[in-house]
This record gives sequence, C-alpha cells and structure tokens, in this order.
Amino acid sequence: MSGSGDGVIDGLVTLDLDRARRRGAPEAVLCDGKTVAQVGAIAREYARLIAERDARPTPDGVTAPDERAAPAGATAPAGETTHEGGPAPLGPILFTRADEERARAVLEALPDAHHDPEARLLAWPPQPPAPSGGLVIVACAGTSDLPVAREALLTAQHLGRPARLIADIGIAGLHRLQARLPELREAACVIVAAGMDGALPTVVAGQIAAPVVALPTSVGYGVAAGGVTAALTMLSGCAPGIGVVNIDNGYGAGHLAAQIARWAPGPFSDSGTDLRG
Repeated sequence: MSGSGDGVIDGLVTLDLDRARRRGAPEAVLCDGKTVAQVGAIAREYARLIAERDARPTPDGVTAPDERAAPAGATAPAGETTHEGGPAPLGPILFTRADEERARAVLEALPDAHHDPEARLLAWPPQPPAPSGGLVIVACAGTSDLPVAREALLTAQHLGRPARLIADIGIAGLHRLQARLPELREAACVIVAAGMDGALPTVVAGQIAAPVVALPTSVGYGVAAGGVTAALTMLSGCAPGIGVVNIDNGYGAGHLAAQIARWAPGPFSDSGTDLRG
C-alpha cells in the first residue's frame, strides 16, 4: 500500500483532509473493524503528512502551528482560526475504538499521541487546543458507563470545548443527581450516558435549560439487550431538548455536544470566575 500527497492509500483509504475546512473538525479514524495493519497504515500516512507539513515553511520562514479550523466563511470563536486560503489543519486526529493492538500500531507511527486505554481513544496532538465556546459536561449514570463517557469527554475536549466529567449520578440515588444540579446548570450542553433502563437523560433534561445529548450504553443484564432498552427509553423520553446518539457512540455524542456549544459564551460564575476548567 502506498501513500500520496493527498492522503490516498491505494486499495485502503482516502483521507478526508478537507473536512476541517467544511465542518470545523477533521475526520476521525474508527479503528474497530479495521485490521491492525490497516490502522497502522493510516497512522503512518498521517505521520507522513504531519512531517511534510512541519517541513514546509510559511512565507516568513516559520513553520505554521497546527490550527483548528472554523467552517468556511464563518467567524471563529476566540482561540480558533478560519482557513479560507491555506490548507486545512491536520489536527486534532482522533483514533476511536482502539484496542491494545491497534493502539500500539497508532503509537508506533505517532509516538507522542495521547492514549486513553479506558476510552479506547488516541489523539494527536496529545494536548487539546485552548478551550473556547460553552462548557460541555459529560454525566454518567454509573461507573460502568465511564469508558463511553470518557470517549465523549475527550472528543469534546480535543474538538476545543471546555469539558468536565460528573460520574455516578444515576437515578437509583437521586440525591447524587440533586447535589450536582448547580454544576450541570453551568453547561451549554450536557451529555448523559446511561445503560440499563436509560432514564437519566430525561430526568436531567427536566431540570436544566441546556440541550441534552443522550448516550445509551450497552451496560445491563438480560432485557437491557446490549443498550437497546436504554436507547428506546431515551428516544421515547417526555422531556424536550434531548437528542439521542447510537449505543456506546461516545465519539458521536462528544462531537455533537462540541458543535452545539461551539458558539456559546464561555461559562462564568456570578462573580466573574471562569468555570471552564
């Protein structure tokens, strides 16, 4: 398999290198369903493109930093850059659903990439960009939902949003949710991950003003049916302002929440303290 300057690997993949310009965020790589060799080849192609970019000086002789693009023709939030005339940025590059073998293949090509084994996600550059836009909060019903919740959290962070995780506030102990409501009300968008009965997103949506991205997980026994019951509960929820993504799709939830919060003002307390940490 051979690469070319436009991100094409014959017989394997054509990287969508212009997606950041069109949509404000680059293409992600789903590792699940790809062989280790295929994942490694894609990571090596990105490494080659990064090396070429780093070797190409700008008109003033300084190599351009990796920048995140806003959609063409749009005014970017603070800390983000439009790319009307130049090439679309390569980062952030996210490799999702990567098991240990596929993660090793990515790290062989991109050794400085950040790897979160629990979320099964790798990101290059390793550090998220400076946050802009509104706060995204990722809440999960139980500890068993954390892998999917962390995938959503890291996706939102690497797409440039300030993001925070609240764990274990499921409806079996409503006092835990009630104690975190002031924090949830700071958010521009809240992702709620839950398995089993999947009721938590409806409860949260009834208590806050921000839109809720409902993220069903495959956690549960028997009739939980690998997340189908949770997904159906979320789709039939009575509280307005809920959007539902597919089962265990932490990347999709994080991406949607990042888009929703993109143009929102940053979160501040009544005293003016920045709450985006």
